Amino acid sequence: MTEPEGGWTTPGRRETAEQRADRRWAELLQEVRVAQTGVQILLGFLLTVAFTPRFPELSTADRNLYVVTAVLGASATGVLIGPVSFHRLVTGKRLKPETVTWASGMTIVGLVLLLCTISSAMLLILRVALHNDAVPWIAAGVTAVFVLTWFVLPVWARIRYGRRESGEE
Repeated sequence: MTEPEGGWTTPGRRETAEQRADRRWAELLQEVRVAQTGVQILLGFLLTVAFTPRFPELSTADRNLYVVTAVLGASATGVLIGPVSFHRLVTGKRLKPETVTWASGMTIVGLVLLLCTISSAMLLILRVALHNDAVPWIAAGVTAVFVLTWFVLPVWARIRYGRRESGEE
């Protein structure tokens, strides 16, 4: 394989900056598709709750928690769809590496908002279903699982193993 003009930017993969940006964009889109599907389904269910017969029976605290949950869900949906809009508006402007960086940041923010949505939804559902003192602890446990698997383990792996000699991120 011959080296392109300007040299390889990633020794392990032997790809140019443009090739790397294209690969990272494709990977990011696959990841965002998974998150978007989940948050959109969750938001759809959340939006129907206000129209159920039992909704008027909720306490003021539970209604407020519902509103917070719905707003978080809508925000997560918007932020996770953001990379698509961003890409569409800058397509053809030779901004692929920058687009990948911005879209990656939006995805992280969207995942944090999704985590908050799931956590508050669990709290609301458990409050309505159980009416006991264990509810906050159960919701906190579920949240802890998400925080551990979505953020702590990847950050730990990143620190533990660092960047490989191949230059991969």
